[in-house]
Amino acid sequence: MRRMIGIFAAILVLGACGPSGSGPLGVAIIGEPQSLFQQGVRLAPAAQAMRAASYEGLVALDPAGQVVPALSERWIVTDDGLSYIFRLRDSTWPDGEPITASDVRVQLREAMARLRGTSLGLDFAKVAEVRAMTARVIEIRLTGPMPDFLRLLAQPEMGFVKSGSGAGPMVLSRDDTAPVARLSALPPETRGLPPRENWQELSRPLDVRALPAEQAVKAFANGEVDLVLNGRIIDFPLARVGPLSRGTIQVDPAIGLLGLVIVTDSGVLADPARREALSMAIERAALIQPFGLGGWQPSSWIVPPELFATPPYPASRWENLSLDQRRGLARSRISAWEAQTGGEARVRLALPPGPGSDLLFDQLATAWTDIGVETVRVRPGEPADLELRDTLARYASPRWFLNQFHCALKAGLCSDEADELVRQSLVQRDAGAKERLLAEAHAALVKAEVFIPLGAPVRWSLVRSTVRGYQANQWGLHPLFPLSQPEN
Repeated sequence: MRRMIGIFAAILVLGACGPSGSGPLGVAIIGEPQSLFQQGVRLAPAAQAMRAASYEGLVALDPAGQVVPALSERWIVTDDGLSYIFRLRDSTWPDGEPITASDVRVQLREAMARLRGTSLGLDFAKVAEVRAMTARVIEIRLTGPMPDFLRLLAQPEMGFVKSGSGAGPMVLSRDDTAPVARLSALPPETRGLPPRENWQELSRPLDVRALPAEQAVKAFANGEVDLVLNGRIIDFPLARVGPLSRGTIQVDPAIGLLGLVIVTDSGVLADPARREALSMAIERAALIQPFGLGGWQPSSWIVPPELFATPPYPASRWENLSLDQRRGLARSRISAWEAQTGGEARVRLALPPGPGSDLLFDQLATAWTDIGVETVRVRPGEPADLELRDTLARYASPRWFLNQFHCALKAGLCSDEADELVRQSLVQRDAGAKERLLAEAHAALVKAEVFIPLGAPVRWSLVRSTVRGYQANQWGLHPLFPLSQPEN
């Protein structure tokens, strides 16, 4: 109880003053307003940011997207890569009880159990055992080496909670009359860290809200918020509207999936060769030109070849064919189907609303018209043949990309053969043999034509020059806690 009184006293002081009397930092995360306080395991970006800020796990991400200590103060990885051993900080839960290795063991097991049935749950399939070695030391054993395992543990969904509260690094309060969250950093000594002189004067509270893209951009232009996060390709044209100074728009060099999931295998899409025809017809290098966005990486593969130690396929899928040749081949496949069945080649494409979606639809529809396919735009949730997939990678491994199409997720067409090859890779300890299995799994997905890749996902932010603790990174995640901290 004494700890809770001290925490809330510090919060009251922080709420009254920020650094140099600047007050709270206004943050808008693009999304639906109610998503800010979302619970569960399938979290919207706003809810992910809130979870990461108030529910620490063993490790966390810094502004550059690098893994840093959180509830663990340090760790070691055994030479074989199969064991991760963490030493916990001397910290406590909000009720004052010490956080022990036994607590963390229960938290980890429960978190992974909750994630079953999600792609993130599949990512944790290499965890074989979690055990408390001493009161402050915990070990996680894997079935095979996973160099990106720490990044997986740093995901917001892996934050720990007890009796509805987390252990920081920030504490959340909300006004029931407005969809705004106040986040205040906990004093270092309450988190098992050395006290910091003048910490209350240096740390800055955050006022966070979730807003639709147009409202978020308007709030930034009007000076109501200092930072806008989670911009996507569907709303990127909005970021270029208005008197925004140079450097205000920050674009992450993100990795992940941007493309079209094929959700039906009927009609013109019943055969993989005709599904490939739609993919062949797209001029990916020119797809981003109407957006005025430089540096975007197009891709015709599900898994970028550079994620393999030795790329098993070329950078472009049809590198020996010109665009005219590709479209000619695609056109012949579509016309042959129409002649055989008497059907009309038509696909329904589900895209979320937004000016970026309008641009994408125009270009895709033009490309497919050229090969004899009519494109009908529908809203998300309506019956569709293809749906936009725009997802950030959690870690840089072929297995993350392959897991997004696992048959258990029932998110579109899939390949049992690919799933089995990925499963075999989980226990493979030889790096070369593991890569061969994952390359074969990718080949099986490509053969089944379950996805039409377009390129890397787009994530953008609007950043006021006075904001500290923000940095563009390839994960597209921008933790809120560093925004509250002094630079030095």
